Amino acid sequence: MHKISRELFFCYGHRLMNYDGKCRNLHGHNGKVIITLSASTLDEQGMVADFSLLKKSVSPWIDSELDHRMLLHKDDPFAALLAQHGDPVKLLDCHPTAENIARLIYEFAKGEGHPVSEVVLWETPSCSASYSERNE
Repeated sequence: MHKISRELFFCYGHRLMNYDGKCRNLHGHNGKVIITLSASTLDEQGMVADFSLLKKSVSPWIDSELDHRMLLHKDDPFAALLAQHGDPVKLLDCHPTAENIARLIYEFAKGEGHPVSEVVLWETPSCSASYSERNE
């Protein structure tokens, strides 16, 4: 199996409702996402995919949907208040954990036709979460 990975960076804020810890408060992260593509065969150029094509399709979506936004659960009472003050908010059907954000990016990249095998989101330099459809 051949694999390639592309790193992309973005900043976001979030909070976890009904969570008994520091993450229940609004806070932000400088995130790094690593998108890994896999293929059993290579294309005519000897590639899984062109790194630049991955960046061209996924990076603009991250910039418009996630970067410098507050990612909140759709039922979060802070959402309306922040939106009322003009802060960019993205509402999610799930809690905005690193695990769920990694899955969100995975699903977008896969929907763009990329042979995604895994997405890893580094929330901090020492904490990451990943999503893939394979069982490990």
